[in-house]
Amino acid sequence: MRADAIMDSIKERIAVEKNDEGLRLDMFVSEKISGISRSRAGALILNGDVTVSGEIKKPAFKVKDGDVVEVLIPPPKSSEGFAQDIPLDVIYEDDDVIVVNKPAGMVVHPAAGHRDGTLVNALLAHCKNLSGIGGKIRAGIVHRLDVGTSGTIVAAKNDAAHNSLSNQFKSRKVKKIYLALVYGSMQGDKGFFDSPIGRSQRDRKKFSSRSRIGRQALTEWRVVERFYKHLTLVEVTLHTGRTHQIRVHFAEGSHPLVGDPVYGGEKKIKRLTKSQLMEAVASFSRPALHAWKLGFYHPKSGEFMEFESEIAKDFASMLCSLRNLCSGGR
Repeated sequence: MRADAIMDSIKERIAVEKNDEGLRLDMFVSEKISGISRSRAGALILNGDVTVSGEIKKPAFKVKDGDVVEVLIPPPKSSEGFAQDIPLDVIYEDDDVIVVNKPAGMVVHPAAGHRDGTLVNALLAHCKNLSGIGGKIRAGIVHRLDVGTSGTIVAAKNDAAHNSLSNQFKSRKVKKIYLALVYGSMQGDKGFFDSPIGRSQRDRKKFSSRSRIGRQALTEWRVVERFYKHLTLVEVTLHTGRTHQIRVHFAEGSHPLVGDPVYGGEKKIKRLTKSQLMEAVASFSRPALHAWKLGFYHPKSGEFMEFESEIAKDFASMLCSLRNLCSGGR
């Protein structure tokens, strides 16, 4: 790496905790640093930009409690990513952050098969400046929402804001509340799921609480509305941020999300005994999940700010149909 590039690079220093023990180094780096994919983490490791307690290791090295991982993140390449004039539903914006309501179907950042039309492409056109910690291909991205999930997401406009927000996500200071429509009638009016989540050993595209490398995952839920005994609208608070956490926890609790093709949501449609309810949800072709509220401490002022996004039209329309069918029945 050139001397001037090193000057522009950013160094992240992360202590390995007990619940991280046994993770591959490339996986550890990608999970701990927002905007760094596992493949990019592997490239940084092979390039010698990652050390474990001062030593260079291989991507497959298993980290252990007490290790200190240092990552030198090079400046973004100018050739990565490009701006596209895509409309954004902006909830809030200042010199440090921008909060938007991401539509369902929009990928957060470019990846294989999604070179354009992403949130990053839209942000690059809308904002004069974005943080470069994740590279231009993930410019400004601090956290992610699945492509099928709509709702509130924050992006950083500079590196200082990125580091502040990233640290808040890591230390679980960010308030994250979702709305989800699930199959079945939840037992009780509120509760928790606390089973660990990791990548499935049988299907690498899925996640599971039965993974051998599962990490702590805590999901709090509260019933908002019941549609007979067949469907439940729940408010979900995430206390951790594992991939597919809400979808996995509810599916493994026998209450998969409506429209979820990966974790069993489609199979439950046939079990609805009321044909009108079946018709109301059968055409919903994505997980019924909306990132409703997001709260964090402003990177510059330190003020706690909370934002709420309007529920997506397809989700709202489905709920309206269900309410009309149930005539307020609980």
